[in-house]
Amino acid sequence: MTTILDAGPSEAPHLPSWTRYIAAGIALPVLGAASVWTACHLAPDQTLHDVALFAHLACLVVGFGAVLTVDWVALRWLARQCDLSDVLRQAGNVHVPIWGGFAGLVLSGVLLEPDVTSPMTQAKLGLVLLIGWNGLLAMWLHARLTDDPRRHRLGLSAVTASLSQLGWWGAMAIGFVNAR
Repeated sequence: MTTILDAGPSEAPHLPSWTRYIAAGIALPVLGAASVWTACHLAPDQTLHDVALFAHLACLVVGFGAVLTVDWVALRWLARQCDLSDVLRQAGNVHVPIWGGFAGLVLSGVLLEPDVTSPMTQAKLGLVLLIGWNGLLAMWLHARLTDDPRRHRLGLSAVTASLSQLGWWGAMAIGFVNAR
């Protein structure tokens, strides 16, 4: 097996597939901190704030709606109304809307003038980070389950789905309370 150190000039280094999940997991809090810093240094006018709020809500519909779709098919599988392959296919089909919605929520949230000194906002930011890390775990699990659906992986998938629901609903509830 080729490693980074002994790869020839015409041969690209081959990294294990899990490294991209680790790199993304490290990047999430760095990008989150950059988003918070940016939010603290912007003062959007009312029109830009309104556009950002609309974008924020639209991204919530796209991202969380896609998550709910996968979880609905998973519940149908638990009720023996469809196959595990249906759940895995659905999950594979919605990675882009989930991550697009997540990224759009973060980007539009920067323009919503969050009060980062508020404990509620800090809790929401923690939930957003949880959602991101949990999403990376879900993608890793999806790849593993597609190849080999072992019982312990299915149990970890249930924990991942529960954390996802907790994170999305919690962040949404805090956003609602903070907007009042």
